[in-house]
Amino acid sequence: MPEKILIVDDEREIADLIEVYLRNEGYIIFKYYTAKEALECIGSTEVDLAVLDIMLPDINGFVLCQKIRERYTYPVIMLTAKDEETDKITGLTLGADDYITKPFRPLEMTARVKSQLRRYKRYNMGYVENIEKDILSHADLKMNIKTHECLLNDRALILTPTEFQILQILLEQKGKVVSAEELFYKIWKDEYYTKANNTITVHIRHLREKLGDTIDKPRYIKTIWGVGYRIEN
Repeated sequence: MPEKILIVDDEREIADLIEVYLRNEGYIIFKYYTAKEALECIGSTEVDLAVLDIMLPDINGFVLCQKIRERYTYPVIMLTAKDEETDKITGLTLGADDYITKPFRPLEMTARVKSQLRRYKRYNMGYVENIEKDILSHADLKMNIKTHECLLNDRALILTPTEFQILQILLEQKGKVVSAEELFYKIWKDEYYTKANNTITVHIRHLREKLGDTIDKPRYIKTIWGVGYRIEN
């Protein structure tokens, strides 16, 4: 069944352009020019990925991203007209998986959508590559690779696909320091574009919040300053 993609952008030419390219790839498109219309779709329609413009006339894309993350874990790509670090960090902090700065190349947009959908599909289908153990654990944290379940003190942790992958990599290499660059490559290795290192930093922050961890006295993810991250043996 074709994946369903939500597009929200008040610049009609851009929204229409994205729609044309993604429809050509066989995706089902739900396109809106206002956040209010998009909110109705988010509440009533199952989608597989959302492309959200930040600067909308009624409600900004950050709020839409928050609304999605309150209920769903599917990928969110943010569009910004400003090449500003604060916009990117804000989007990632609220749970976005990627960001694209306008103007962009339609083929790049298509490639990023495909990449995020591949990762999301692997996440939901329990896709595993070169994993010998099905269960990874540390202290009160348990991760089931096959079922893509993560428990903390026997309570389910709701993780996005990116967060799950980062935690899985750190657990697999428990006791070893994993650099932000290595994490980035393992997660986005099939993408040709580059991102700032703080992409990983923000996702690590999300993980710590969900784990109830602190940077000063970490029980799970420890920062090795200037080197990377480690989960102790």
